[in-house]
Amino acid sequence: MDIRSGRKGGIEMANDPKVGYRVIGTIKSVKGNCHVGHKAGDKIELSGHNSGGLCGFFYHDAFPYIIMLQFGGGFPATWGGPDVVELECTDRTNAVKMELKRIPRE
Repeated sequence: MDIRSGRKGGIEMANDPKVGYRVIGTIKSVKGNCHVGHKAGDKIELSGHNSGGLCGFFYHDAFPYIIMLQFGGGFPATWGGPDVVELECTDRTNAVKMELKRIPRE
């Protein structure tokens, strides 16, 4: 399968239908070395249909928060406010910290 084009044997893989709000992930810090190559300051667009290049483990953990932001849910003020949440991947040796932020579609 060609990962860049999302094609496998001529079958079109799922495309992001661009529904709901945009969710932008900003990498805040990396402890050690992220095996996917994320660096502090990287920005990636995420959705229920787009992992944005996150490894499967981090995307799996972030998915409920991505969906919450994408479809209008919110978080308590103690978490950073209704439009933002900060998460950390489960790799304790090479922990990546990411802020997810909801942005209206243009």
